[in-house]
Amino acid sequence: MKAMILAAGLGTRLRPLTDTIPKPLLPVGGAPLVLWNLLLLRANGIQEVIINLHYLGSMIEEALGDGSRWNMRITYSYEPELLGTGGGLKTAEWFFERQSFLVMNGDTLIDLDIPALLDFHYSQGGIATLVLRDDPQAVQWGSVESDAQDRLLRINGQGVEEGLSKSVATSRMFAGVHILHPSLLDDAPTGKPFSIIDSYTRALAGGSRLLGFVHTGYWSDIGTVERYTQAQADVEAELMGLPHRKG
Repeated sequence: MKAMILAAGLGTRLRPLTDTIPKPLLPVGGAPLVLWNLLLLRANGIQEVIINLHYLGSMIEEALGDGSRWNMRITYSYEPELLGTGGGLKTAEWFFERQSFLVMNGDTLIDLDIPALLDFHYSQGGIATLVLRDDPQAVQWGSVESDAQDRLLRINGQGVEEGLSKSVATSRMFAGVHILHPSLLDDAPTGKPFSIIDSYTRALAGGSRLLGFVHTGYWSDIGTVERYTQAQADVEAELMGLPHRKG
């Protein structure tokens, strides 16, 4: 399986830290943030990765190169204008050769059991699997509702018809990691910004099978200075327990 890391964002909430360095290169535990996810992928047998770039993108490419120093192959997808999560995936869809692929955010730290995620995705037979986690602020992050069989019902209130009782649904937050088949992007516009969540909600409304894989391990979104500081402390305290940090 191939993977994509989304790294084109501006990192505005982390300013002034991101005034001269892109968020994916901010150091955490002595390594650039984006490297943690690259090494997580490599440790689980995923070596071919494409990274989308926009803000200070040349710095990211210079830092990571072609990935050979980590026994990986890194390709880059430049976005002269930001295309959002969906637009970025659409632009890079050629890279996946019509095969399902894994997507991660370049600004997230996660101690994810990727083999378990892959087993779940392929055994359940969905067109996409979103990694979900329990969080008391799930609604603020964006609520994802799934049933007792882990099938997604609604994302941000949109998806399966309301006739299906909400009493059977469990609400969680999307952790920013997902597996999807490129066919989900077939009807999406090329070269225009859009969110992949829009594609997911349309697919749900159309009866497609989308799934939710529940993650119970470490997760941190490095979206603000406060969360960045906390993530650094977590890594120093070895709360993540990631053997691949040694590279």
